[in-house]
Amino acid sequence: MNKKRILIGCEESQVVCRAFRDKGHEAYSCDLIDTRGNPDWHIKGDIMDNLEGWDLIILHPDCTAMAVCGNRTYAKGNKGYQERLDAIEWTLNLWEQAIKSCDKVLLENPGSVIFTALRKVGVNIQYVQPWMFGHKETKKTGFALHGLPEIKETNNVKKYLDSMPNKEKHKVWYASPGPSRKRDRSETYQGIADALADQLG
Repeated sequence: MNKKRILIGCEESQVVCRAFRDKGHEAYSCDLIDTRGNPDWHIKGDIMDNLEGWDLIILHPDCTAMAVCGNRTYAKGNKGYQERLDAIEWTLNLWEQAIKSCDKVLLENPGSVIFTALRKVGVNIQYVQPWMFGHKETKKTGFALHGLPEIKETNNVKKYLDSMPNKEKHKVWYASPGPSRKRDRSETYQGIADALADQLG
């Protein structure tokens, strides 16, 4: 195996980081806050200051202002619109700095306006669902890809969704309010993390 140095940016859960480490790679998460995982594999700091020296960069920028499910707050004409514009500008800058620093970059977000902006500058965009990777749930997720192939599904379980209650198959949408709701909703599904590690590692 060709061991790679991999940076998982804007991740504190270490779900993706751990999936790559389990495959034998030198993978580190990076976030402004402490990790819930192993601090030895975590860079606590600004992602913009830690983009050099990697074979692969995977980015999970904050989706709060950019996700289309937040349009009632962040779309044009609403109180959070400037926050959305600022988030788009910051994320585009992150993308540009990442692809200057590394030949292989993936940026992940749920259904998000960032992909409209990235597509305008010629970036390849792919959408996946957790049910393509063994999870009996829905959550439209986009990947912006630089120097990388599209991710292939590994275990399609869509056939089971029709018979499931909405609160089970749309768990992310129906997540209960609470202090950890944002964190829990943004965590990468293990099946998707494993697919990234298997196919990009």
